[in-house]
Amino acid sequence: MFAPPPVIETRVFADVNATHGINDRESEWAKLLFGRPNTPSFLEGPSFDRAGNLWLVDVAWGRLFRISPAGDIELACTYDGEPNGLAFHKDGHGIIADHYHGLMRLDPEAGTVEPHMVRNTNERFRGTNDLTFASNGDLYFTDQGTSDLIDRSGRVFCLHADGTLELVCADLPSPNGLVLSGDEKILYVGLTRDNAVWRMRLAERGRADQVGRFARMSGGTGPDGMAADADDNLLVCHVGFGAIWVFAANGEPIYRINSCAGPLMTNCAFGGPDGKTLYITESATGQVLTAEMPTAGRILFSHM
Repeated sequence: MFAPPPVIETRVFADVNATHGINDRESEWAKLLFGRPNTPSFLEGPSFDRAGNLWLVDVAWGRLFRISPAGDIELACTYDGEPNGLAFHKDGHGIIADHYHGLMRLDPEAGTVEPHMVRNTNERFRGTNDLTFASNGDLYFTDQGTSDLIDRSGRVFCLHADGTLELVCADLPSPNGLVLSGDEKILYVGLTRDNAVWRMRLAERGRADQVGRFARMSGGTGPDGMAADADDNLLVCHVGFGAIWVFAANGEPIYRINSCAGPLMTNCAFGGPDGKTLYITESATGQVLTAEMPTAGRILFSHM
């Protein structure tokens, strides 16, 4: 008989809406995507800087928050954009996947955001979503736009450390979160509208080869942000399901992390003194949740 994976519970670490929720204006992004123009925030892109501060982006209002290890929330930056993902370079700057603009560059000390790469040759990106660095500084990112199972126009790119842009894979239904395997030979991509995680073997210059499904989800909306731990287990945020699924490298589900708040756990990142605390953006309530994990997260490029 099949035994369900063990359940790990979460708790609330910080409440952004309680102190920084916006209720007196309408968000065009939230109106078009969700039909909820007065959403107080939509949190995404948790990422740690070298000082141990947790950064979040707010897609609905073009804001970036910095949260101290003690849980103190600071509005660090506001700009005219739709920041959806964030990853820090090891030199300290951040790269934002902005749904409206493309790739933007964050100076965390100055609190400023400026264009980094907003065009693919002569065309703009369709709606960049999430991103991750390889150990050599190559930046993989998804260009989701409004793609789905009817409009398979989503793409994954690699911005090499030398500044050249490579198309990894095209014709995708809603590519969202992404993470590399420990040996960086495989790129896992969450295809939200397909409700599945795809496995892409990386060939020369980061191009995809032998693409197939790694895990099929059920219910909810689909996979969103992802992370990996030191044992090469894959953590997949299942939006609309109120859970994060932890898969072994062979695809076996080994843990389920339950939301103690709303059903929209959009993304996650490992942090804490021993790297075993998982920090999760719960976008329905504007909160950050935490879960204590049995295995530490993989060391990221930002801290190498």
